[in-house]
Amino acid sequence: MIKRVAIIGLGTMGPGMAARLARGGVEVAAYDISAEALERARNMMATANGVLDALGIDAPAEGAADVRFTDDLEDAVKGADLVIENVPEKEEIKASVYKQIDGMISADTIVASDTSGIPITKLQAHISNPSRMVGMHWSNPPHIIPMIEVIRGEQTAVETVETIRDFIRSLGLLPVLLKKDVPGFVENRVLYALLREVVDLVERDVIEPEDIDTCVSWGIGYKLAVVGPMALLDMAGMDIYHSVSSFLNEDLCDRKDVAPLVRKQMDAGKLGIKSGEGVYSYTPERIAELQPERARKLVAIRRILEGRD
Repeated sequence: MIKRVAIIGLGTMGPGMAARLARGGVEVAAYDISAEALERARNMMATANGVLDALGIDAPAEGAADVRFTDDLEDAVKGADLVIENVPEKEEIKASVYKQIDGMISADTIVASDTSGIPITKLQAHISNPSRMVGMHWSNPPHIIPMIEVIRGEQTAVETVETIRDFIRSLGLLPVLLKKDVPGFVENRVLYALLREVVDLVERDVIEPEDIDTCVSWGIGYKLAVVGPMALLDMAGMDIYHSVSSFLNEDLCDRKDVAPLVRKQMDAGKLGIKSGEGVYSYTPERIAELQPERARKLVAIRRILEGRD
């Protein structure tokens, strides 16, 4: 049974993950090498807990557990049943973390990576007990979105996968098991296929960014929140899908490189919210409003989907 979890690397996802785990009664040690990241994570806990309250996610009878913040890696992983690696998406950085913790954890400790797409099989090459390593890909924001991808690498033991699935279910969350360890896993492969097409449509001047956002959010996005894509095939009919895809697939974007629109924005330093300008422009005031505004909407949608409106 998993009772103690260490989160290595706080960044964007760490605080939400820590809050959700603690709300489930799990003791959490949250580690980061950066004092600034630790302080930011501490400050985000109250917001994350407020969102969990709004979702009606109650702690177990014995109450929510503590989140302990530390800049001492050995202290963070000591006694952990599960270590969740959440450092930047570079294999060499992750490999360095695994090398450091290898001698600090027991042979029974599960090491899970929250990588967004690096194959788990590649990461297993950097740890001495690959059978205890698994992919555990949370979706952002992790304290709101209940789905977690579970990815088995080539050397991951079946027991490790089952332990993680049972643990996720014990928190009232939804584990999704991938049968193959493919780059990007499933959520990001589907998302990036959509992003490739919408960027191409904007780049070809078929539609304005504001209109494509409206089209996706209030068209397919609104529908897919209720009817999943495979169920949508049945709803529309295989005959309809066959007919439309027989000519449309030929015209869909299938580029293998990154679109010029994205490269141009990057070269100009227009990275999005983090720089104040990307596809859209953001004032500091608007940036401060966006996170709580989007959280409120995601909470409302989740409550409706769960039948708790």
